[in-house]
Amino acid sequence: MTDKAPTHVVEVLDSHLAYTEQGSGTPVVFLHGNPTSSHLWRDVVPWVADGYRGLAPDLIGMGRSGKPDIDYRFGDHARYLDAWFDALDLAEVVLVGHDWGGSLALDHAARHPDRVRGVALVETFVRPMRWAEYPPQAVPLFRALRTPGTGERMALEENWFIETALRATNPGISDADLAVYREPYPDPTSRRPLLRWPREIPLDGEPADVRDRFEAFGSWLAGTPDVPKLLLTVEPGSLVSPAIVRWCRDNVAGLEVEGVGPAGHHAPEDQPEAIGRAVAGWLARHEIEVPR
Repeated sequence: MTDKAPTHVVEVLDSHLAYTEQGSGTPVVFLHGNPTSSHLWRDVVPWVADGYRGLAPDLIGMGRSGKPDIDYRFGDHARYLDAWFDALDLAEVVLVGHDWGGSLALDHAARHPDRVRGVALVETFVRPMRWAEYPPQAVPLFRALRTPGTGERMALEENWFIETALRATNPGISDADLAVYREPYPDPTSRRPLLRWPREIPLDGEPADVRDRFEAFGSWLAGTPDVPKLLLTVEPGSLVSPAIVRWCRDNVAGLEVEGVGPAGHHAPEDQPEAIGRAVAGWLARHEIEVPR
């Protein structure tokens, strides 16, 4: 299955967001993380496009979206996404998120509970973490990325996220798909959003403002049993470790957990069909539709 959806562009705030769209019906919005783009969902969205309106935006500064002169902090991404939802008049939606896209989905749901009909997550940040529980193999790399000077060399000069990290986590990515992910970042300035992301992870309480937003959506997760939630797990799991799965089972109301098989961190690259089928089945089970 291949995504043939055309790219659309809409003006938001002082820039623009690019997005793909397929199907019609209840909007299902697919949010990517670092360092990918809507291309991550190319073989997932078609599984829900028969009966739903599948939309996949490129986050601000990423993919084919604009690159304004901003800090690219978590709150910046949320602000531009809010403007995109408003521009498309997306009043009631289902959100599907990977990596930072999942955290942005939860943040949006917590701040706009009247807009969100359901949330599905795969390999994402679901709560603040401690360095001691971060994936051990990633700790030295992410400590380096958060170190002034070292992080700039890795992410801006060496383009580490594109040239090293993607193939390290998902060796099966083709040269053609890697080229799609590489294209938006031809020089160090264009890569600033990629560096900002690892510095936004709330680890041992820092940065405090992002930690606070995570705690706010944690309260939403616990207090909304009427909103269906789906956690997709992969083997062996990276961000969503067995300990995180246990935490979710204990702290997320209205949760279903479903395994989608072996995959690297960028799971939609390895298991698009399994993810697409799982999301489509979950939507059908809950008959998630916008009332007409």
